[in-house]
Amino acid sequence: MQVIPVLDLLDGHVVRAVRGERTAYRPIQSRLAAGSEPLVIARALLAASGARTLYIADLGAILQRGAHVHALAALRTALPGVDIWLDAGYTDYASMRALFDHIDTLIPGDAHPARPSLARLVPVFGSESLRDIHALQIAQAAGLAPILSLDHRGGALLAATSLDNGSAWWPSRVIVMTLDQVGSYAGPDLASVGRVRDSAPAHTTVIGAGGIRHRADLDTAANTGASAWLVASALHDVQMDITPTASR
Repeated sequence: MQVIPVLDLLDGHVVRAVRGERTAYRPIQSRLAAGSEPLVIARALLAASGARTLYIADLGAILQRGAHVHALAALRTALPGVDIWLDAGYTDYASMRALFDHIDTLIPGDAHPARPSLARLVPVFGSESLRDIHALQIAQAAGLAPILSLDHRGGALLAATSLDNGSAWWPSRVIVMTLDQVGSYAGPDLASVGRVRDSAPAHTTVIGAGGIRHRADLDTAANTGASAWLVASALHDVQMDITPTASR
């Protein structure tokens, strides 16, 4: 089971996400590093987890308060070889492309956006924002390897518009995001992950999110068929012993 650390950005800070109650989020207080500066916290999370993938939720963009383009450009420049899975509230392919292009304009001139020494941006399309499911197909054709996040609250799917109930349009990687569990220390939502796993095409990689408290939760979550889990609070609070087999 791969552990993928999570960075939540709001008002220029890394914040602690709790149950999806975004108006109550406050700058992170982490045992891994002092302060809430994005690059400092990102490096600490990657070091603590041993991961080479970082999930970022740009809550400024999701809440339409402004994307963290300068912070994202700095992270892309400073984290070579890392995959950054970025959810920034894209409604369609055009909005995603515009943000990625804006970030690239802020990359220093001696670090061209196409260089492999930069972190790779991977778009995460969240169901709570997505209005055009064709965005995933277009992003795939553009070589961006998009990810779909099926966002849930209160046991129901959060969707910006009516989505196709089938799974044929899903990309090869799907996140099952249960906002009620995020930062709650209430344990992972295994049932939702299991349901998505059962309904997904056979080739689909399913990733869980939220609720992991310790290594035992991670081991239990592996039985759902998920190949990875997004984790934040348990890393910040040093509640998990990450071994190479857990973080590959």
